Amino acid sequence: MPNIGVYGGSFDPIHFGHLLLAEFCREQAQLDEVWFVPVKHAPHKIEGPIASDKHRLEMLQIATWGQSGYRVNALEIERGGISYTVDTLEQLTRSAPESTFFLLMGADSLNDFSTWREPTKICELAIPLVVVRGEEAEPDWKILQNYVAGDLRTIQKRHRIEFPAIDLSSSEIRHRLSQGKSIRFQTPRSIEQYIYANKLYEFQSESASRESS
Repeated sequence: MPNIGVYGGSFDPIHFGHLLLAEFCREQAQLDEVWFVPVKHAPHKIEGPIASDKHRLEMLQIATWGQSGYRVNALEIERGGISYTVDTLEQLTRSAPESTFFLLMGADSLNDFSTWREPTKICELAIPLVVVRGEEAEPDWKILQNYVAGDLRTIQKRHRIEFPAIDLSSSEIRHRLSQGKSIRFQTPRSIEQYIYANKLYEFQSESASRESS
């Protein structure tokens, strides 16, 4: 039975922080694969992604190409509408009933988990993996205790993923591009070149364009 990590997000654009987080989860939870699932419309965000679905999918494919243990799954984009995690996990478990699914989430997401659609069902369909970054405050593990078995110490041991504090974000990359600043070493070179070639995120700088050549 393969162990599959499900990593949802806008990936607008994907960067090294996303890729490193996936790798730390794969290693610590002994996952066979991590599937990147780009969101169509996140239920907690008023505005949707900046780049088109096509561009976000292509950037994910480029960033993970040739990397064993990583796949891109476009089911939320293909399904359309608001991307509820419980719907995605139900679809995945139907398509791969022999697999055990793990849901990758940040500590901030765990703190809001009770507001998600059908959190109990989510934990029946997938095992949550909560990523705690660097020295950030521990999430409230009592929240997860409402949905999975075990005492707090056991839950923390089973579901906690340690991850270094990496100050990277898609929003900062988009902001730097809009200001004509370099994004070198924040995202793979192939993604940097793709962004410049397709003039994504209000890219303005001639000097940055020369960097990509």
